Amino acid sequence: MENISETPSFVTPQGRRIAYHLTDGTGPAVVFLGGFKSDMGGTKAVHLEKWARDSGRAFLRFDYSGHGESSAAFTDGCIGDWFEDACAAIGLLAGKVILVGSSMGGWVSLLVARVMPERVAGLVTIAAAPDFTEDSMWMGFDDAQKVELMAGQVALPSEYGEPYIITRRLIEEGRERLVLRDPLFLPFPVRSLQGTADADVDMSVALRLLDHAESPDMRLTLVDGADHRFSTEPCLDLIATSVEEVLRAADG
Repeated sequence: MENISETPSFVTPQGRRIAYHLTDGTGPAVVFLGGFKSDMGGTKAVHLEKWARDSGRAFLRFDYSGHGESSAAFTDGCIGDWFEDACAAIGLLAGKVILVGSSMGGWVSLLVARVMPERVAGLVTIAAAPDFTEDSMWMGFDDAQKVELMAGQVALPSEYGEPYIITRRLIEEGRERLVLRDPLFLPFPVRSLQGTADADVDMSVALRLLDHAESPDMRLTLVDGADHRFSTEPCLDLIATSVEEVLRAADG
C-alpha cells in the first residue's frame, strides 16, 4: 500500500476525498471501476494500467469512498455514494471515456452510462453485478437476517477476508439505483465478460443484462472455468483485448 500522502486525491462535491492514479495518454481515456470492498491496487486495475502505459492510452483508476486510500468508512457508503464518486472521477477527464466495470463496478458503470451517455464511448463489464443489493443480498436473506438488517446491519461471511457488514442504508438506497427494472439504453459498443465458475455472480445475471439492455453492439463472452476474480493471465489478456475491441468499434 502506498503512503496516502503520496497518492493524488480530489474532493467530490459531497465532500469525500477520493484517491486516484491517472496515466497520461491519448483518449478516449479508459476508466476502471472496481468492485464491492475492493481497491484500485487490485490485479485487474494494475494490469490495465500497464496495458495503457504500453499503448500510450490515458487511464484512470480510483478508490471509492470507504475503499482503499479514500476517505470515509466503508459502512457509511452506499451505491449512490460510489456512483457520485465515479462521476466526480470522470470529471477529471476531458472528452469521452471507456468504462471498465468489475463486479459492483459494472453496476456503477451502468449508472454512469445512464446519466451521462454522451461521455461514454464504450463499456467493458467483468462479472457485472447490477442490482446485487436487492437481487442477491436482500432476496437471499432469511427472516432473521432481514430483521437484523432492519435494526441496522448484518454481517455476511466473505472468502476474501473479514465479514462484509451490510447496512440498512446500503440495501434501501440501492433500491433507488436499480438498472434492470426500467429500460436501459447503452448507445455504444459493450463487451461483457463472465466466468462460468463464478460463485459470487451467477451466469444468469450476465444473460439477464444482455437480454435487458439495448445497444447497437453488445456481446457477452463466457469463459469456461473462470471464477469471480477473473485474474488469471488469460482472463487479464481477454480484458485488455476487449477494451481494444471497444476502442476500435468506437472509432469506427
